[in-house]
Amino acid sequence: MAVRNKLKILTGRNLEKLKKKFEISYKETKIIKGIIGNPGIARGKCVIINSPKDFKKVEKGKVLVTKMTTTEFVPFLKKSIALVTDIGGLTSHAAIISRELNIPCIIGTKIATKVLKDGDRVEVDANKGIVKIIK
Repeated sequence: MAVRNKLKILTGRNLEKLKKKFEISYKETKIIKGIIGNPGIARGKCVIINSPKDFKKVEKGKVLVTKMTTTEFVPFLKKSIALVTDIGGLTSHAAIISRELNIPCIIGTKIATKVLKDGDRVEVDANKGIVKIIK
């Protein structure tokens, strides 16, 4: 027996409704999953870095959350207790630097910068590959 899948193309109002639905589900997320870049556990407040202009927000003892890292991030990663990125794999810059600095790291979450806000208390459990928002 053949199973037929129907393909729906969303445009206009339907697309906007879908975007809102996904935005709401992101806001309700309490656990974020990703790939373990370097094992370990850390708890603290997070700081979201979207561009080099945001580097001034990084303080010692914070969890650094960003889309991806580059060499510009290294001095600020040395201040951080953990690293969480939206994209990346086991051979990404974030994973390599976190292993070098021996800080917990979760990479490839896809949504961390969308869900987390500056100052959110989080637990980065890089032994299990999850980030929990702590109330």
